[in-house]
This record gives sequence, structure tokens and C-alpha cells, in this order.
Amino acid sequence: MANRDRDQRKAQLREARLEQEAEAAAAERRQRMVKLGAAAVFAAIVIIAVAIVISQSGSDSGGGGSTSAALLKGIPQKGTVLGDPAAPVKVLEYGDLQCPVCKEYSATVVADLISGPVRRGEAKIEFVNWVIIGPQSVPAARAALAAAKQNRYWQFVDDFYANQGTENSGYITDSFLTDIAEQAGVPDLDKWNRDRDLPGLKAVIAAADRSAQRLGFTGTPSFAVQGANGTKPLGTPRSAAEIEAAIAQGG
Repeated sequence: MANRDRDQRKAQLREARLEQEAEAAAAERRQRMVKLGAAAVFAAIVIIAVAIVISQSGSDSGGGGSTSAALLKGIPQKGTVLGDPAAPVKVLEYGDLQCPVCKEYSATVVADLISGPVRRGEAKIEFVNWVIIGPQSVPAARAALAAAKQNRYWQFVDDFYANQGTENSGYITDSFLTDIAEQAGVPDLDKWNRDRDLPGLKAVIAAADRSAQRLGFTGTPSFAVQGANGTKPLGTPRSAAEIEAAIAQGG
């Protein structure tokens, strides 16, 4: 009887010890996981911080220069329209040069359209200056439209985005706009300077606002596709593929 009791106590002690060891091992595993998780979070924070620094350095309003030379090379341009004049479909982009989302779309969605259907002659594209962000959008639009008279409109838009500052912060000065025109390669700066004060530009800007409202647009950037089947408003598509699908249907 005594031997059986001793064996039971030994078994109980052994089970208790095994339980303690298992708990200790589990606690150690949890600590390792916490450390690994903290390390992963720290690494993610570092990656995000680096990405932010790179992004900010790339969009610094003091720097810039055209990023579209290769993108636009060899594509005909007349006024505000880029692409083969005989293309059966026209893509309309309604944007404000102060709009940061328009800047992002220029580098992604619009760039994909230009390198794809526009370059292939399937569509042409027009950037419609829709001045809705603030008073500074007006001189910016006038300056771009003046550059269009020398067929440097798309270069001007691209260089403006490359140097875009904070909305309505006062950065859009005569000096700033002249620098953009120079970067865009506007051939005759004296003519450009006169053209941006042409009285007729007021009507062009007002017409853009009316057409945007007719299409039901409420913000920038907004897109429409114009072709044999009429004009189809798309709003703000998430990708170039959505616009390309509309091009295929409209043509």
C-alpha cells in the first residue's frame, strides 16, 4: 500500500513538473513571437518611412524637370490634344493642375493610356483644365493653355505636376509659371507670356466648367470617352484598363 502511494505521488510530481516545463516553454515561445512581431513591425515602419522620404523627395516643389520626354516622343500634339488627329476615339480628362490626385493619375493611369492606345493610334487624349480647387488654378490653367498655342501643352502639364506644391499655398507665381514654361520647352516665351493674358481664355475655362457639369462630374480627375457611340462619362476610374474598355466600345 505504501509503495503504491509513493508511486502515485511520484507520478503526480512528474506530471506537475511536466506541466510547469510545458508552461515555461509556451511562455518562452510567446516571448519569441512578441519579439519577432515587434521586429516585423519595426521593419515595416522603416520601409514605410523610406518610401515616404523617397516620395517626398520626388515631389519636391523646388525640383522637377520633365519626366515625360520618352512618353510623349513621336506622338503628334495639337493644342490641348495629344495623339493622332484621325484616331476614332477621344479620351477627355478633366483635371485641375493643383489637384494632387490628378498628379498621381498623370504618372499612372494617363501614362498607361498614352503609352498604349494613344501611341497605337486607337485614341487621342485631351486634358481639360477644370479650375475648381481655388483662385490659383486660374493662372495655372491660363499658362497651360498659352503653352498649348505652341504645342507644348502636355509637356507643360507634366512639368507643372513634377513641381506641384500645396494647394492654394501661393506657390503659383509668375516666376514659377515661367520656370515651368522654360522646362516644358515652350519655344517663344514672349508670345507665351502675352497669350496667357488673352481675353478668350476666360471663355475656354468657363466652357470647361459647363461641360464638366453636363457630364455630371463632381471632382478631379474625371474622365469621359467620346466616339462613334457618343460621349460616355466614366467619373474617376481606378485603372487605365477601365478607360481602355470604354475606348474599345466607343470606337
